[in-house]
Amino acid sequence: MNKYRDFDNYLKEYPSRDGYFGKYGGNYLDDPELIKAFNEYAEAYHTIAQSAQFINELRRIRRDFQGRPTPVYHCQNLSNALGRYQIYLKREDLNHTGAHKLNHCLGEGLLAKFMGKKKLIAETGAGQHGVALATAAAYFGMECDIYMGEVDIAKQAPNVTRMKMLGARVIPVSFGLKTLKEAVDAAFMAYAKEYKDAIYCIGTAAGPHPFPLMVRDFQFVIGEEAREQFKSQTGHLPDQVVACVGGGSNAIGMFTPFLADPVELVGVEPLGRGPALGDHAASITYGKEGVMHGFNSIMLADEKGDPAPVYSNASGLDYPAAGPEHALLHDLGRIRYETIDDEEAIEALFLLCRHEGIIPAIESSHALAYAIKVARTGTTGSVLVNLSGRGDKDLDYVVEHYGYGPEFLEKMAKRRGSETK
Repeated sequence: MNKYRDFDNYLKEYPSRDGYFGKYGGNYLDDPELIKAFNEYAEAYHTIAQSAQFINELRRIRRDFQGRPTPVYHCQNLSNALGRYQIYLKREDLNHTGAHKLNHCLGEGLLAKFMGKKKLIAETGAGQHGVALATAAAYFGMECDIYMGEVDIAKQAPNVTRMKMLGARVIPVSFGLKTLKEAVDAAFMAYAKEYKDAIYCIGTAAGPHPFPLMVRDFQFVIGEEAREQFKSQTGHLPDQVVACVGGGSNAIGMFTPFLADPVELVGVEPLGRGPALGDHAASITYGKEGVMHGFNSIMLADEKGDPAPVYSNASGLDYPAAGPEHALLHDLGRIRYETIDDEEAIEALFLLCRHEGIIPAIESSHALAYAIKVARTGTTGSVLVNLSGRGDKDLDYVVEHYGYGPEFLEKMAKRRGSETK
Protein backbone atom coordinates (compact mmCIF):
# COMPACT_ATOMS: atom_id res chain seq x y z
CA MET A 1 0.00 0.00 0.00
CA ASN A 2 1.31 3.44 -0.96
CA LYS A 3 1.23 5.63 2.16
CA TYR A 4 1.47 8.76 0.01
CA ARG A 5 -1.99 8.11 -1.44
CA ASP A 6 -3.38 9.42 1.84
CA PHE A 7 -2.43 12.87 0.53
CA ASP A 8 -4.09 12.63 -2.92
CA ASN A 9 -7.08 14.65 -1.68
CA TYR A 10 -5.23 16.64 0.95
CA LEU A 11 -5.82 20.07 -0.62
CA LYS A 12 -9.57 19.44 -0.73
CA GLU A 13 -9.65 18.45 2.93
CA TYR A 14 -7.42 21.13 4.49
CA PRO A 15 -8.11 23.67 5.72
CA SER A 16 -11.76 23.38 6.71
CA ARG A 17 -14.14 26.17 5.71
CA ASP A 18 -13.43 27.95 9.00
CA GLY A 19 -9.67 27.63 8.60
CA TYR A 20 -8.64 24.58 10.61
CA PHE A 21 -5.82 22.21 9.71
CA GLY A 22 -6.98 19.42 12.00
CA LYS A 23 -6.96 21.04 15.45
CA TYR A 24 -4.63 23.85 14.37
CA GLY A 25 -5.37 27.20 12.74
CA GLY A 26 -8.73 28.91 13.08
CA ASN A 27 -9.36 32.48 14.19
CA TYR A 28 -8.74 33.23 17.89
CA LEU A 29 -8.96 37.02 17.73
CA ASP A 30 -10.94 38.53 20.61
CA ASP A 31 -11.78 41.90 19.01
CA PRO A 32 -15.25 41.70 17.37
CA GLU A 33 -14.31 44.30 14.77
CA LEU A 34 -11.13 42.43 13.82
CA ILE A 35 -13.05 39.16 13.61
CA LYS A 36 -15.48 40.86 11.25
CA ALA A 37 -12.62 42.21 9.16
CA PHE A 38 -10.90 38.82 8.86
CA ASN A 39 -14.21 37.19 7.94
CA GLU A 40 -14.49 39.81 5.20
CA TYR A 41 -11.03 38.75 3.98
CA ALA A 42 -12.06 35.13 3.92
CA GLU A 43 -15.23 35.79 1.92
CA ALA A 44 -13.39 38.02 -0.52
CA TYR A 45 -10.60 35.49 -0.98
CA HIS A 46 -12.93 32.53 -1.47
CA THR A 47 -14.72 34.58 -4.14
CA ILE A 48 -11.70 35.95 -5.95
CA ALA A 49 -9.68 32.71 -5.84
CA GLN A 50 -12.20 31.14 -8.25
CA SER A 51 -12.13 34.10 -10.65
CA ALA A 52 -10.45 33.49 -14.01
CA GLN A 53 -9.84 37.23 -14.27
CA PHE A 54 -7.93 37.30 -10.96
CA ILE A 55 -5.94 34.14 -11.74
CA ASN A 56 -4.97 35.32 -15.23
CA GLU A 57 -4.00 38.77 -13.96
CA LEU A 58 -1.81 37.27 -11.24
CA ARG A 59 -0.14 34.97 -13.77
CA ARG A 60 0.54 37.92 -16.07
CA ILE A 61 2.08 39.96 -13.23
CA ARG A 62 4.22 37.02 -12.14
CA ARG A 63 5.51 36.50 -15.67
CA ASP A 64 6.03 40.09 -16.82
CA PHE A 65 6.86 41.89 -13.54
CA GLN A 66 8.06 39.30 -11.05
CA GLY A 67 10.19 37.15 -13.36
CA ARG A 68 8.61 33.72 -12.91
CA PRO A 69 9.30 30.92 -13.43
CA THR A 70 12.49 30.82 -11.36
CA PRO A 71 14.94 28.04 -12.36
CA VAL A 72 16.10 24.84 -10.70
CA TYR A 73 19.91 24.77 -10.61
CA HIS A 74 22.27 21.82 -10.13
CA CYS A 75 25.10 22.65 -7.70
CA GLN A 76 27.62 20.44 -9.47
CA ASN A 77 30.74 22.03 -7.97
CA LEU A 78 29.44 21.92 -4.42
CA SER A 79 28.10 18.38 -4.83
CA ASN A 80 31.45 17.13 -6.17
CA ALA A 81 33.32 18.82 -3.32
CA LEU A 82 31.16 17.11 -0.71
CA GLY A 83 30.78 13.60 -2.14
CA ARG A 84 28.26 11.78 -4.33
CA TYR A 85 24.98 13.28 -3.13
CA GLN A 86 23.62 15.76 -5.67
CA ILE A 87 22.33 19.14 -4.46
CA TYR A 88 19.84 21.16 -6.49
CA LEU A 89 18.43 24.60 -5.72
CA LYS A 90 15.06 26.12 -6.49
CA ARG A 91 16.26 29.66 -7.17
CA GLU A 92 13.63 31.81 -5.44
CA ASP A 93 16.47 34.26 -4.81
CA LEU A 94 16.11 35.23 -8.49
CA ASN A 95 12.61 36.61 -7.98
CA HIS A 96 12.23 40.37 -8.33
CA THR A 97 13.04 41.75 -4.83
CA GLY A 98 15.27 38.74 -4.14
CA ALA A 99 13.05 36.27 -2.28
CA HIS A 100 9.89 34.17 -2.35
CA LYS A 101 7.89 36.79 -0.44
CA LEU A 102 6.66 38.55 -3.58
CA ASN A 103 4.64 35.42 -4.45
CA HIS A 104 2.05 36.18 -1.77
CA CYS A 105 2.52 39.95 -1.55
CA LEU A 106 1.38 40.45 -5.14
CA GLY A 107 -1.58 38.14 -4.50
CA GLU A 108 -2.50 40.01 -1.33
CA GLY A 109 -2.11 43.36 -3.08
CA LEU A 110 -4.40 42.23 -5.87
CA LEU A 111 -6.93 41.06 -3.28
CA ALA A 112 -6.73 44.45 -1.55
CA LYS A 113 -7.51 46.19 -4.85
CA PHE A 114 -10.48 43.86 -5.32
CA MET A 115 -11.74 44.81 -1.85
CA GLY A 116 -11.29 48.55 -2.45
CA LYS A 117 -8.59 49.01 0.22
CA LYS A 118 -6.13 51.91 0.09
CA LYS A 119 -3.29 50.77 2.34
CA LEU A 120 -1.20 47.64 2.99
CA ILE A 121 0.04 47.04 6.56
CA ALA A 122 2.57 44.39 7.55
CA GLU A 123 5.38 43.33 9.84
CA THR A 124 8.80 42.23 8.70
CA GLY A 125 11.81 40.51 10.28
CA ALA A 126 14.57 40.07 7.72
CA GLY A 127 13.00 42.82 5.65
CA GLN A 128 12.26 40.62 2.62
CA HIS A 129 8.52 40.61 3.30
CA GLY A 130 8.60 44.35 3.87
CA VAL A 131 10.45 44.97 0.61
CA ALA A 132 8.07 42.68 -1.27
CA LEU A 133 4.99 44.36 0.17
CA ALA A 134 6.40 47.84 -0.47
CA THR A 135 7.00 46.71 -4.05
CA ALA A 136 3.44 45.43 -4.36
CA ALA A 137 2.09 48.68 -2.89
CA ALA A 138 4.04 50.73 -5.42
CA TYR A 139 2.87 48.47 -8.25
CA PHE A 140 -0.80 48.75 -7.27
CA GLY A 141 -0.62 52.43 -6.28
CA MET A 142 -1.33 51.97 -2.56
CA GLU A 143 0.05 53.30 0.74
CA CYS A 144 2.23 50.97 2.81
CA ASP A 145 3.21 50.83 6.50
CA ILE A 146 5.84 48.30 7.60
CA TYR A 147 6.48 47.55 11.29
CA MET A 148 9.98 46.30 12.09
CA GLY A 149 11.80 45.61 15.36
CA GLU A 150 14.70 47.92 16.15
CA VAL A 151 17.08 44.93 16.41
CA ASP A 152 16.17 43.83 12.90
CA ILE A 153 16.36 47.38 11.54
CA ALA A 154 19.98 47.48 12.69
CA LYS A 155 20.75 44.03 11.19
CA GLN A 156 18.95 44.59 7.89
CA ALA A 157 19.84 48.16 6.93
CA PRO A 158 19.91 47.53 3.13
CA ASN A 159 16.30 46.30 3.18
CA VAL A 160 15.21 49.24 5.31
CA THR A 161 16.65 51.55 2.66
CA ARG A 162 14.88 49.65 -0.10
CA MET A 163 11.50 49.85 1.66
CA LYS A 164 11.84 53.60 2.12
CA MET A 165 12.91 54.13 -1.50
CA LEU A 166 9.83 52.18 -2.61
CA GLY A 167 7.63 54.62 -0.70
CA ALA A 168 6.80 52.62 2.44
CA ARG A 169 6.83 54.01 5.97
CA VAL A 170 9.14 51.87 8.11
CA ILE A 171 7.90 52.13 11.71
CA PRO A 172 10.41 51.02 14.40
CA VAL A 173 9.16 48.71 17.17
CA SER A 174 10.95 49.37 20.44
CA PHE A 175 9.22 47.14 23.01
CA GLY A 176 9.98 43.58 24.13
CA LEU A 177 12.88 41.92 22.30
CA LYS A 178 12.39 44.38 19.40
CA THR A 179 12.29 41.59 16.79
CA LEU A 180 9.72 39.79 14.64
CA LYS A 181 7.13 38.81 17.26
CA GLU A 182 6.93 42.38 18.54
CA ALA A 183 6.67 43.67 14.96
CA VAL A 184 3.62 41.42 14.47
CA ASP A 185 2.12 42.71 17.74
CA ALA A 186 2.58 46.32 16.62
CA ALA A 187 1.20 45.70 13.13
CA PHE A 188 -1.93 44.06 14.62
CA MET A 189 -2.47 47.02 16.94
CA ALA A 190 -2.13 49.48 14.07
CA TYR A 191 -4.40 47.48 11.80
CA ALA A 192 -7.15 47.40 14.45
CA LYS A 193 -7.42 51.18 14.04
CA GLU A 194 -7.36 51.20 10.22
CA TYR A 195 -9.06 48.01 9.08
CA LYS A 196 -11.81 49.80 7.15
CA ASP A 197 -9.33 51.31 4.68
CA ALA A 198 -6.39 48.92 4.98
CA ILE A 199 -5.56 45.23 4.67
CA TYR A 200 -3.11 43.41 6.93
CA CYS A 201 -0.71 41.27 4.93
CA ILE A 202 1.03 38.80 7.22
CA GLY A 203 4.46 37.71 6.04
CA THR A 204 4.18 33.98 6.55
CA ALA A 205 1.82 30.98 6.51
CA ALA A 206 0.49 31.82 9.97
CA GLY A 207 -1.99 34.16 11.63
CA PRO A 208 -5.79 33.98 11.78
CA HIS A 209 -7.79 32.40 8.97
CA PRO A 210 -7.67 33.00 5.98
CA PHE A 211 -3.95 33.90 5.94
CA PRO A 212 -2.45 30.38 6.25
CA LEU A 213 -4.67 29.28 3.34
CA MET A 214 -3.98 32.36 1.23
CA VAL A 215 -0.23 32.27 1.71
CA ARG A 216 -0.10 28.53 0.92
CA ASP A 217 -2.07 29.07 -2.27
CA PHE A 218 0.07 32.01 -3.41
CA GLN A 219 3.33 30.18 -2.55
CA PHE A 220 2.21 26.89 -4.15
CA VAL A 221 3.83 28.07 -7.39
CA ILE A 222 7.30 27.35 -5.94
CA GLY A 223 6.86 23.60 -5.57
CA GLU A 224 4.64 23.35 -8.63
CA GLU A 225 7.40 24.77 -10.83
CA ALA A 226 10.19 22.92 -9.02
CA ARG A 227 8.54 19.52 -9.35
CA GLU A 228 8.12 19.89 -13.11
CA GLN A 229 11.58 21.40 -13.60
CA PHE A 230 13.42 18.74 -11.60
CA LYS A 231 11.63 15.94 -13.41
CA SER A 232 12.39 17.56 -16.76
CA GLN A 233 16.10 17.86 -15.89
CA THR A 234 16.65 14.44 -14.33
CA GLY A 235 13.76 12.21 -15.42
CA HIS A 236 12.73 11.48 -11.83
CA LEU A 237 11.80 13.15 -8.56
CA PRO A 238 14.36 14.11 -5.88
CA ASP A 239 14.93 11.84 -2.88
CA GLN A 240 14.49 14.78 -0.53
CA VAL A 241 12.94 18.24 -0.71
CA VAL A 242 14.22 20.65 1.94
CA ALA A 243 13.23 24.16 3.07
CA CYS A 244 13.83 26.36 6.09
CA VAL A 245 10.94 26.89 8.51
CA GLY A 246 10.23 29.89 10.70
CA GLY A 247 6.57 30.69 10.23
CA GLY A 248 6.85 28.52 7.15
CA SER A 249 5.68 30.30 3.97
CA ASN A 250 8.51 29.25 1.63
CA ALA A 251 8.43 25.70 2.98
CA ILE A 252 4.67 25.18 2.66
CA GLY A 253 4.83 26.47 -0.90
CA MET A 254 7.69 24.14 -1.72
CA PHE A 255 6.33 21.03 0.02
CA THR A 256 2.64 20.99 -0.85
CA PRO A 257 2.93 19.92 -4.51
CA PHE A 258 5.11 16.97 -3.38
CA LEU A 259 2.82 15.68 -0.61
CA ALA A 260 1.44 12.74 -2.61
CA ASP A 261 4.85 11.82 -4.10
CA PRO A 262 7.31 9.25 -2.67
CA VAL A 263 9.67 12.03 -1.63
CA GLU A 264 11.04 12.79 1.84
CA LEU A 265 10.11 16.30 2.97
CA VAL A 266 12.36 17.99 5.54
CA GLY A 267 11.69 21.31 7.26
CA VAL A 268 14.75 22.90 8.86
CA GLU A 269 14.30 25.01 11.97
CA PRO A 270 16.84 27.44 13.50
CA LEU A 271 18.69 26.01 16.52
CA GLY A 272 20.48 29.33 17.02
CA ARG A 273 22.97 29.11 19.88
CA GLY A 274 21.63 25.81 21.22
CA PRO A 275 18.61 23.98 22.68
CA ALA A 276 18.05 26.13 25.79
CA LEU A 277 14.82 28.14 25.75
CA GLY A 278 15.59 31.61 24.46
CA ASP A 279 18.60 30.48 22.43
CA HIS A 280 16.71 29.18 19.39
CA ALA A 281 13.46 29.42 17.40
CA ALA A 282 12.83 25.72 16.70
CA SER A 283 9.15 25.75 17.61
CA ILE A 284 8.07 22.36 16.23
CA THR A 285 11.13 20.58 17.62
CA TYR A 286 10.83 22.02 21.15
CA GLY A 287 7.37 23.58 21.32
CA LYS A 288 3.87 22.60 22.34
CA GLU A 289 0.34 23.46 21.30
CA GLY A 290 -0.68 27.05 22.02
CA VAL A 291 -2.45 30.14 20.71
CA MET A 292 -0.72 33.35 19.66
CA HIS A 293 -1.44 36.12 17.14
CA GLY A 294 -4.94 34.76 16.59
CA PHE A 295 -4.18 31.15 15.61
CA ASN A 296 -3.57 27.79 17.27
CA SER A 297 -0.38 25.91 16.43
CA ILE A 298 2.83 24.54 17.97
CA MET A 299 4.78 27.28 19.69
CA LEU A 300 7.61 27.91 22.10
CA ALA A 301 6.17 28.90 25.47
CA ASP A 302 7.50 30.06 28.83
CA GLU A 303 6.44 28.69 32.22
CA LYS A 304 3.27 30.84 32.11
CA GLY A 305 2.26 29.49 28.70
CA ASP A 306 3.04 32.78 26.94
CA PRO A 307 5.16 32.93 23.76
CA ALA A 308 8.79 32.50 24.80
CA PRO A 309 11.72 34.68 23.76
CA VAL A 310 13.39 33.33 20.63
CA TYR A 311 16.69 33.85 18.85
CA SER A 312 18.28 33.13 15.47
CA ASN A 313 20.95 34.88 13.42
CA ALA A 314 18.34 34.71 10.62
CA SER A 315 15.90 37.56 11.29
CA GLY A 316 13.23 35.91 9.15
CA LEU A 317 13.20 32.75 11.29
CA ASP A 318 13.11 34.12 14.85
CA TYR A 319 9.38 33.61 15.42
CA PRO A 320 8.04 31.50 18.32
CA ALA A 321 5.48 29.46 16.34
CA ALA A 322 5.21 27.57 13.08
CA GLY A 323 2.22 27.98 10.79
CA PRO A 324 -0.74 25.69 11.60
CA GLU A 325 -0.35 23.59 8.46
CA HIS A 326 3.20 22.72 9.48
CA ALA A 327 1.87 21.60 12.86
CA LEU A 328 -0.65 19.31 11.15
CA LEU A 329 1.86 17.84 8.69
CA HIS A 330 4.24 17.21 11.58
CA ASP A 331 1.52 15.35 13.49
CA LEU A 332 0.64 13.34 10.38
CA GLY A 333 4.30 12.39 9.97
CA ARG A 334 4.48 13.69 6.40
CA ILE A 335 7.15 16.31 7.07
CA ARG A 336 10.20 15.65 9.23
CA TYR A 337 11.63 18.65 11.07
CA GLU A 338 15.35 18.98 11.76
CA THR A 339 17.48 21.76 13.27
CA ILE A 340 20.56 23.67 12.14
CA ASP A 341 22.47 26.07 14.37
CA ASP A 342 23.84 29.54 13.56
CA GLU A 343 27.34 28.40 12.66
CA GLU A 344 26.23 25.52 10.45
CA ALA A 345 24.05 27.95 8.48
CA ILE A 346 26.90 30.42 8.00
CA GLU A 347 29.24 27.63 6.88
CA ALA A 348 26.67 26.66 4.23
CA LEU A 349 26.43 30.28 3.12
CA PHE A 350 30.19 30.53 2.62
CA LEU A 351 30.42 27.15 0.86
CA LEU A 352 27.75 28.13 -1.67
CA CYS A 353 29.57 31.43 -2.25
CA ARG A 354 32.92 29.76 -2.85
CA HIS A 355 31.77 26.78 -4.94
CA GLU A 356 28.84 28.17 -6.93
CA GLY A 357 29.13 31.98 -6.91
CA ILE A 358 25.75 32.36 -5.17
CA ILE A 359 25.28 34.35 -1.95
CA PRO A 360 22.21 32.97 -0.15
CA ALA A 361 20.16 34.54 2.64
CA ILE A 362 20.97 33.26 6.14
CA GLU A 363 17.41 31.90 6.33
CA SER A 364 17.88 29.77 3.20
CA SER A 365 21.34 28.74 4.38
CA HIS A 366 19.71 26.73 7.18
CA ALA A 367 18.06 24.48 4.58
CA LEU A 368 21.25 24.29 2.53
CA ALA A 369 23.24 23.34 5.64
CA TYR A 370 21.01 20.33 6.18
CA ALA A 371 21.57 19.23 2.56
CA ILE A 372 25.32 19.64 3.03
CA LYS A 373 25.18 17.54 6.19
CA VAL A 374 23.43 14.74 4.25
CA ALA A 375 25.92 15.02 1.37
CA ARG A 376 28.83 14.58 3.78
CA THR A 377 27.54 11.18 4.90
CA GLY A 378 28.80 9.69 1.64
CA THR A 379 25.42 8.34 0.53
CA THR A 380 24.09 8.72 -2.99
CA GLY A 381 20.89 10.46 -3.99
CA SER A 382 19.54 13.91 -4.67
CA VAL A 383 18.14 16.77 -2.63
CA LEU A 384 16.19 19.78 -3.87
CA VAL A 385 16.63 22.81 -1.60
CA ASN A 386 14.40 25.85 -1.71
CA LEU A 387 16.85 28.75 -1.86
CA SER A 388 14.19 31.13 -0.63
CA GLY A 389 16.20 34.36 -0.76
CA ARG A 390 19.46 36.03 -1.67
CA GLY A 391 21.96 37.28 0.87
CA ASP A 392 22.52 40.91 -0.09
CA LYS A 393 20.60 41.98 3.03
CA ASP A 394 22.93 39.95 5.29
CA LEU A 395 26.35 40.98 3.96
CA ASP A 396 27.24 43.61 6.56
CA TYR A 397 26.03 41.38 9.42
CA VAL A 398 27.91 38.32 8.14
CA VAL A 399 31.19 40.15 7.62
CA GLU A 400 30.97 41.86 11.03
CA HIS A 401 30.29 38.61 12.92
CA TYR A 402 31.94 35.90 10.78
CA GLY A 403 34.45 37.58 8.45
CA TYR A 404 34.80 36.84 4.75
CA GLY A 405 34.91 33.06 4.94
CA PRO A 406 38.34 31.38 5.04
CA GLU A 407 38.97 31.58 8.79
CA PHE A 408 35.39 30.64 9.62
CA LEU A 409 35.43 27.61 7.27
CA GLU A 410 38.67 26.47 8.94
CA LYS A 411 37.03 26.87 12.34
CA MET A 412 34.06 24.74 11.23
CA ALA A 413 36.35 22.03 9.86
CA LYS A 414 37.98 21.81 13.31
CA ARG A 415 34.54 21.71 14.96
CA ARG A 416 33.46 18.78 12.77
CA GLY A 417 36.70 17.02 13.54
CA SER A 418 36.16 17.36 17.29
CA GLU A 419 32.53 16.20 16.97
CA THR A 420 33.57 12.95 15.27
CA LYS A 421 36.13 12.01 17.94
